[in-house]
Amino acid sequence: MNHWTDDLEADDGDDSLVRPYTITRGRTASDRGDLSLITVVTTVDPEQVPPGGTRALQPEHRAIVEHCRRPAAVAEVAAELDLPVSVTKILIGDLVALGRVTARPPLAIARGGVDMTILRAVRDGLRRL
Repeated sequence: MNHWTDDLEADDGDDSLVRPYTITRGRTASDRGDLSLITVVTTVDPEQVPPGGTRALQPEHRAIVEHCRRPAAVAEVAAELDLPVSVTKILIGDLVALGRVTARPPLAIARGGVDMTILRAVRDGLRRL
């Protein structure tokens, strides 16, 4: 390999850090402390989106809205988008604030039980990361 190729390969590592920074507009943590790996995210019916919730979304935001038409755990969403969980939580927080998605604990956990379906989905999402 020549020096030029080596430099290009070295630059590839920087892209992995710049992209999440750009997607989150420099934010490193979600404003929402209630988002965990097993938090269930669901897209809000477009007819119920409040005014101001229709602002232009980034491609990653749109991908989350599309993926969460069926309820999905945060870990699943992160795996599907191939993004770090911390970045995914920031984006989901944006969408909750815009009224585009809802976020809640799994029903079984909210009721005090364990929902094996959700736990399997989280496990599978983590494996894909």
